[in-house]
Formats: sequence, structure tokens, C-alpha cells
Amino acid sequence: MQNQGLGSWIHRRRIKSRGKVAIVSAGTELTYDEFDRNINALAHAFVENGIARGDRVAYLGENHPAFLEVFFAATQIGAIFVPLNTRLAAPELQYALEDSGASILVHAEALTDLANRSVVGIDKLRLLTADGPGSAASDSLASFRSDDTEFIDAPVREDDPAIILYTSGTTGHPKGAVLLHRNLIWNSFNAIVDLDVTSSEKTLLIGPMFHVAALGMGAFPAMLKGATLILETAFDPARVLELIESLGVTMMSGVPTTFQLLSEHPNFASTDLSSVRTFTCGGSAIPMRVIDAFEERGLSFTMAYGMTETAPGATNLPALYSREKAGSAGLPHFFTDVRVVNEDGTDAPQGSIGEILIRGKNVIKEYWNRPEASRDSFIDGEWFRSGDMGYFDEEGFLFIADRLKDMIISGGENIYPAEIEQMIIELEHISGVALIGVPDEKWGEVPWAIVTVFPGTTTSLDEVRAHVDGRIARYKMPKNLIIVDDFPRTGSGKIRKADLRKMFAPG
Repeated sequence: MQNQGLGSWIHRRRIKSRGKVAIVSAGTELTYDEFDRNINALAHAFVENGIARGDRVAYLGENHPAFLEVFFAATQIGAIFVPLNTRLAAPELQYALEDSGASILVHAEALTDLANRSVVGIDKLRLLTADGPGSAASDSLASFRSDDTEFIDAPVREDDPAIILYTSGTTGHPKGAVLLHRNLIWNSFNAIVDLDVTSSEKTLLIGPMFHVAALGMGAFPAMLKGATLILETAFDPARVLELIESLGVTMMSGVPTTFQLLSEHPNFASTDLSSVRTFTCGGSAIPMRVIDAFEERGLSFTMAYGMTETAPGATNLPALYSREKAGSAGLPHFFTDVRVVNEDGTDAPQGSIGEILIRGKNVIKEYWNRPEASRDSFIDGEWFRSGDMGYFDEEGFLFIADRLKDMIISGGENIYPAEIEQMIIELEHISGVALIGVPDEKWGEVPWAIVTVFPGTTTSLDEVRAHVDGRIARYKMPKNLIIVDDFPRTGSGKIRKADLRKMFAPG
């Protein structure tokens, strides 16, 4: 077979897993045979409509079989998949579509209005409705499919791009991380080895697949092993508990808020959770009270640390160490290397805080159309600069200490302050602004805006939120506003955000 990428996986899996359920979604089942035919019909339709190797195919929608069908069909012919965050505002989506040069946007019917607003002014971009009858501006995906269901064996290499996934920008604009087939393949190997993924898994995906965590640590390892994926469009604690019991879920990932809400639900104590073999928590450290609640039910967690640029796995804390090494991000994945370095690039001593560097076949080599950012993101051309600060303990377990780039993680979503700060400073009364993350029991962190105002003027949280509303995702909007006389600053005049966090986010 010429296709050495992920686009060949379902066809290779079709015979090995014939008759087995590949996807469960909204009460319906799709076998690997049916999944393969749907993908092939879509791949032929892409070719018949002029989509070629290297072209970009975008998708805007929540978890749905069509999401994976579009991905596997695009990568079958060597095209590049561009998943879009449904929580973004139209201008943010428009930027990603323009920057990637997408030729097709497949969107959920429920997001038709957002899709239409996102493509205003973009020429030669075709709209397709993933799960509905379509409209005057958007054909249905069902009618778009070809009658030809034979596999297209295109020459796709492991080093070819598979996905462009946009990450929030530290300079106001998001960057498109180019994930090669190789990155996703080797990340899947890491997941299979360190999470012990088997073909008998029933993997519940509650996290959106437009984030690399759900794809890289959930969907792709399961598909590679011929397991069953259970797709949910949103997280509802009662629904998740019911699915675990009724479908025999064996694996599930989430953020600390996910597991906190599950443990606090009235049905938690009575639900049969005996089928679950692996709970994985990422985003930030999970509170000990939540670990206690699950351990009382005989369950434990693996912890995970990573990012879009590592597809996403960097480290994993095995369940064996969830209490002994509480707060740790764990050990490097099996086929991944991690270092902690000083400012001069030398290895930091054990227990000393430095920047976390990551190397491996799961790590990207570049950002889309960003040669300077690509170059600056690596040391010696191979060690990716995570932008996070951490240290190793005496046994080689990694602990995250701080964020060099001041990123805020709220409910598993990354928020980069510079993007929001640039909008807030547009307000005529505001003379300075710093966005910081403040601990929140439910979301982990929420953004607060610390501002200075010009003499004789003032502002309010309502004014700031109204100014950014519709321009950024709602989870990025400040939850509080504090006016200060001045900021703590370095000798060069830069705002000392660490000092602000100590002042307003103690602990």
C-alpha cells in the first residue's frame, strides 16, 4: 500500500475488524466496514471536486462520525485537515480559514449561521453541511458523497502534513501547528504503550475532537487498535455516568472539572463503574479530594501533560503514582524525551526550575506559514520549547512550576493573555492591562483583567466584556476587573505578572 499515513488506517482495519462497531454516536452504531465505505465515498467526492494533495479541508462541529470521516477521507488523498474550535467567534474562525487557505468548510447544521459569518469575504471556499439537508449556501455532505466506495491508495508519506491545528497566539494571532502523519502515529504508539490501549476498549470521548487531546489520546489510538469510540457532543455528568454503566465504557479522559462534577453528582455512588480501566486527567493537577472520591470506588487516574505541538502527549503519570507523586506531570512518554534547562540552554540541576523542552517523533517541526516562529520554537533544531517551567524530582518525575508564556487554562481551554489584552487596551479610558489566571474551584482558572485608567476616568467589567463580546470566545472573556494605580514592573518596564498573581491569586 502506498498510503503510509493515517488515511489508510480504516481500510487496513476493515478486514481485521470486520463486523465490529467502530463508532457509537447518538444511539446509532457504525461498523468498521460501514465507516470505511463512508470514508472512501467522501474521498472520491473530494477528488471529483478538485481537492488534491496538500489542499486544506476544514471542519467546524462537535463530536460526530462526520468529523472523523472527513479527516480520514482528506488524509486518504493527501489533503490536510483543519479542525476548528466551535467556541471561537466568527472573526477568529475567519482568520484560521484565511490563514490555512481552506478550500472546503464542512460544518454542523447547528452552526450554519456561525459558518456563514466566518466565510464572509473569503473567495473560493465551498460550504458543506455535515449532518443536515444543506441550504442555498451549503450542500449536504450526504449528497456530496460519491457512489464510488473503493479505497484510493494515494502516495502519502509519514512526513506529509495531516492536520493544521490552530493554537491561541501569544502575540495576538493564533498559529497553525502542522501535525505530520508521523507525529500522530508516534503519539498513538505512546498512548498504546503507556495507557495500555487494547482492541477491546470502549473509549468515551466527551472532549471535543477539535482539540488534539481527544484526537491524539482518544480517537486515534482506539482506531489504530480497532477499538470502539463512543462520541458525545457535550459533557453532562448524569449522561456520562449512564453511558459508563449501560455501554461498559473502559476508557475516558477529561480535565479536573470533569471528574469533580462526576464525583459530586448524586448518581456517582450508585452507578456501576466497574468496567472503567483507565481515567486520564489533563490540563492541570487534579484536587486530592477528587482522587479520594474515585479511589473510594476502587478507581484511579493517570495524569497527562502535553500540548498541541506534541500531538499532544509529552509526559504521563501512571495510576500507580497518582497519590505518591500527587501534583506531578509524570514521566516522559515511552518514545519521547523531556529536558528542563536553564536560560543558557544547559540542563537544570535536579529540583531546579527551568524551561521544559520536548523531543520526539510526536513533536511538530513547524507552524503553518510561520518560519520565524518555527525557528524560535526549537533549541538546536530538535528540542521544542514548551514555554512552561518545571523541574524534575530525584526519581525523574516532572513537576510543572509556572508558565513562561503566562498561559491560562480554564476548563481545559488554553487562554493566552496577549490576544485579549490587545482588545482591552483599545478602550479609551484604559491606559494599561494585564490578564492573569485566578484559581477557580470549578474551572481550575478563570481570567481576571487588571487595568490602569487615565486620570479622571474609570471603566467597568461590563464595559470591557461588551467591548470584546463577539470577537473572542466567551471562555476567554474576563470574569473580574480590578483597577490599580500602577503595575509591578521589572527594571526594563515589563509588567511582573507573577507579582500580580501573588496579589490577586494567592496560593
